[in-house]
Amino acid sequence: MLQRQITISNKLGLHARAATKLATLAAKFDAEITLIHGDKQASAASVLGLLMLESGVGKTITLTASGNDAQAALDAVSALIDAKFEENS
Repeated sequence: MLQRQITISNKLGLHARAATKLATLAAKFDAEITLIHGDKQASAASVLGLLMLESGVGKTITLTASGNDAQAALDAVSALIDAKFEENS
């Protein structure tokens, strides 16, 4: 299992549109991707689960990935979060 810490930097945090982009991206990989924030965790493939994390701007989350595409999935999810979910602000 691979693990990485990353900080949410987009203005609105992990809101509905961002969670949908993340879940769509996660579905492309043969890997189980989990986001952990505090004592909560959610599958990256679950929009509702991601919203339940309540991860706002400046919050640090832990990403874990396991499976055949674990490294590629972790890199892609990290890149999406670093790119502020491709939002303009």
